Amino acid sequence: MQNNYPPRFTYQEFARDFTAELFDPHKWMALFEKSGAKYVILTAKHLDGYTLWPSNYSFSWNSKDVGPDRDLLGEFTNAVRNTSMKFGLYYTLFEWYHPQYMSDKKSKFTKNDFVLHKVLPEMMEMVNLYQPDILWSGGDWQANDTYWKSKEFLAWLYNESPVKDTVLVNDGWGNGTECRHGGYFVCSNLSAIKNHKWEKAVKMDKLSWGYRRNVNYEDFQTVKELILILAQTVSRGGNLLLNVGPTSDGRIDLLSSPTRKMVICKW
Repeated sequence: MQNNYPPRFTYQEFARDFTAELFDPHKWMALFEKSGAKYVILTAKHLDGYTLWPSNYSFSWNSKDVGPDRDLLGEFTNAVRNTSMKFGLYYTLFEWYHPQYMSDKKSKFTKNDFVLHKVLPEMMEMVNLYQPDILWSGGDWQANDTYWKSKEFLAWLYNESPVKDTVLVNDGWGNGTECRHGGYFVCSNLSAIKNHKWEKAVKMDKLSWGYRRNVNYEDFQTVKELILILAQTVSRGGNLLLNVGPTSDGRIDLLSSPTRKMVICKW
């Protein structure tokens, strides 16, 4: 940052460079289906709080208000619905910079204003609008499920939401829930997953979950490494979730194209 950006350059200023002008979700779907993927999970919101849809709870910090001027999640949803793949969404619970979250954390989570006014209504909005088959929750580990009101949200999801009869969730619902609660587990504790469906998440780029302009060829998983990871995972009853980091203009770089069974698309 010091070498390439002016003094006092803020994280928020990166949004204007996120253009996605070459984003074509139908081309993405063709690539994913060709790779053999059975489901695809898009990162709808990550730890910076930026949403890929025009969220009513993320004003001026979403893909419609700043950057691409598009409902990227809506376009992605329509494209994947025209395939045989299942459709999932990743949503991170905590956010690096949100003042309400920082205030709640400072109170040692005796307050949960961030959850009540941001997380719950935004997740419900996302589910109601895009109706995913899979909800992949992350960013939960700094507080317990009581703070996140996970039980209340999951009760709504499985009893009242438009996907109540079809949705599947992972185990990321609060500190201590990993490998214990969820439709499937995302963990490495083999004793916990012995009798429960599980998933292994792997990066194509060994050093980053996102796209890096300065990536080197040797930084990618080799074909041999990927085949070994796939074989080990499937032989133990798991699914392989293979991460792909797209570019800021909306392309999947040829070197980081998915080549194996499962795909997670993460902006």
